[in-house]
Amino acid sequence: MSTLRVNPTRMELSRIKRRLVTAKRGHKLLKDKRDEMVRQFIGFIKENRALRMKVDTELGVALKGFALSRAVMDNQAVEEAVMYPARQAKIEIGKRNILSVHVPTIKVDEDSLQEPILPYGMATTSAELDDAIARLAKVLPDLIRLAEIEKTCNLLADEIEKTRRRVNALEYVMIPQFESTVRVITMKLDENERGSQTRLMKVKDMIAERNEG
Repeated sequence: MSTLRVNPTRMELSRIKRRLVTAKRGHKLLKDKRDEMVRQFIGFIKENRALRMKVDTELGVALKGFALSRAVMDNQAVEEAVMYPARQAKIEIGKRNILSVHVPTIKVDEDSLQEPILPYGMATTSAELDDAIARLAKVLPDLIRLAEIEKTCNLLADEIEKTRRRVNALEYVMIPQFESTVRVITMKLDENERGSQTRLMKVKDMIAERNEG
């Protein structure tokens, strides 16, 4: 394992030890953050899957209704019917914080959904077209919620990947490097201390011999 290029002094040893403690603490915090984000991400994925299945089913039925309406109505009549101004759904866009990840929130004004669904008279349209438009209006809140969840999943997935790389960098590079550097400096300091003791003992023996002579 590679070590940091530092002078083998006690001051550097203390500094590297402090960095090692900080790195281990940061590793634990990032790992806990990653695990919690993964837990919440799985929950959003499950909700996204259930909601998408529901939306796909409703949209499939609505599109089938449009196809049937074209079979019993004139194409121009269908186009004129769907070109009428329909109700406007009022939405409020904001954001919230999930473990330092800013994700969007999209809320639908329920009062705006209480307006009449069909923007045209039913005298010249088929029941299939009426049902298709009603289904599209009904599925609108689910579509908006699905958009919110999918964007949240994308943002969380990106942050999970970034956090995973940081965790791996600390776990497999920085922390082992700090630990290796601490061992090397400690060994060199111990070696220097043993050398100093040996020299002191030799000097002491030389002084003792000189006194005896």
